[in-house]
Amino acid sequence: MAVVAQILTGLVLLIHVYIVLIETVLFKSRGCKVFAIAPERVDEIAPMFSNQGCYNGFLVAALVLGFVLPNATTAQAFTVFGLVCVAVAGIWGTLTVSKRILFVQTVPAVAALVAWFFAP
Repeated sequence: MAVVAQILTGLVLLIHVYIVLIETVLFKSRGCKVFAIAPERVDEIAPMFSNQGCYNGFLVAALVLGFVLPNATTAQAFTVFGLVCVAVAGIWGTLTVSKRILFVQTVPAVAALVAWFFAP
């Protein structure tokens, strides 16, 4: 089960790397399409999305630390912390922005958390 947990965590990590990219460096080209932003509003709200992308970058950092830290206990603590943060942010996003966030963000994070819970 630990391998499944690592794979699911890696998936959450990759999803959030993509989110960071589309909220920051790719916002004006790809992000505005993904988030259905009207073209006349893109320049106005790009800084807000960039800030949001920065926060998603911190989630990525926590998950990366879970993969690279040599102490297994510390690594798992970062992983669980990152996944819980992703799940909570996904729930909030589902309630305030779009129901799609539940499936893109929350469900993968919760699946990874469940897999870690059952990992030996």
